[in-house]
Amino acid sequence: MGTAIPLRLDTAAPRDLHGRVLRDLRISVVDRCNFRCPYCMPEDQYPRDHEFLSKAERLRFEEIERLARVFADLGVHKLRLTGGEPLLRRDLPELVRKLAAVPGIDDVALTTNGSLLAAHAQDLRDAGLRRITLSLDTIEPETFRRMSGGRGDVGVVLEAIAAAERAGFGPLKFNVVVMRGTNDGEVLGLLERFRGSGHIVRFIEYMDVGTCNDWRRDLVVPSAELRARIAARWPLVALEPNYGGEVASRYAFADGGGEIGFISSVTEPFCGDCSRARLSADGRLYTCLFASHGHDLRGPLRAGMRDDELAGLIGAVWKARDDRYSELRSEATLATREHVEMYAIGG
Repeated sequence: MGTAIPLRLDTAAPRDLHGRVLRDLRISVVDRCNFRCPYCMPEDQYPRDHEFLSKAERLRFEEIERLARVFADLGVHKLRLTGGEPLLRRDLPELVRKLAAVPGIDDVALTTNGSLLAAHAQDLRDAGLRRITLSLDTIEPETFRRMSGGRGDVGVVLEAIAAAERAGFGPLKFNVVVMRGTNDGEVLGLLERFRGSGHIVRFIEYMDVGTCNDWRRDLVVPSAELRARIAARWPLVALEPNYGGEVASRYAFADGGGEIGFISSVTEPFCGDCSRARLSADGRLYTCLFASHGHDLRGPLRAGMRDDELAGLIGAVWKARDDRYSELRSEATLATREHVEMYAIGG
């Protein structure tokens, strides 16, 4: 392993061409998923015999840990493990334990579809995982089955939520991708189920991530429309952001029933203060969820590049960053730009 560079102050963190500072890293630990959600990995595009990354092509845990240390030295203090479905990666609590011990990292989180969580929740908690976000587009069994590509059981996910609660996780966050004509009519029922639980439901506008999800603007339910629909049933009060660069706009039920959020990349872009980088399972650095290409870190890492050299490489990529895709989204960009698939770099 190369020589580690000393921890840098936040003032030394790299800034991109719009002055945005690198603060958060999302790490895709595997490109495989056991669901086939239509907005991410539809079954007709990724059948059961699709060839995903081999074990040799994926970053090893020690490589992920080393890169996390370099990113932490550059000012990153939050890590989120994603996929694919990250719990398909064997011994994931071992990786969590390594990352939770990295100096400068004060938050390690996980995004999961919940199908495998129940058996691992306590081990993840014991390893140092701080927060869990579950993808939960509906609690209606038939719709859930359809939106998971015929592979998911909402009962299993509800059992996983209970297991996470027993392990001490809370509040959990539930990400709901809302698609017009598919699950938008089930939003109030989902909220009814979790109001008063302490958990936070976040509604995500259906996004044009990747190239295979057949995205159409008419399937997007704007957050403003959804918010009005919810407020007509339960009045809402706007809340201040928890921190700069928070992707969700926060609201509370006026009657004290809890908090909900809206992630509005299509109608209310939040590129201006985005502080997130993404590391794919094969070691490519992406500076935007809608990126068309990434920068190889696995090759230099395995070729023996020192930590300070890796830091220089990462810093240079970030300083050259000019991403504002959601702010620039137009019919022309939709027609001409190819995006990396979401399963490869996480949401």
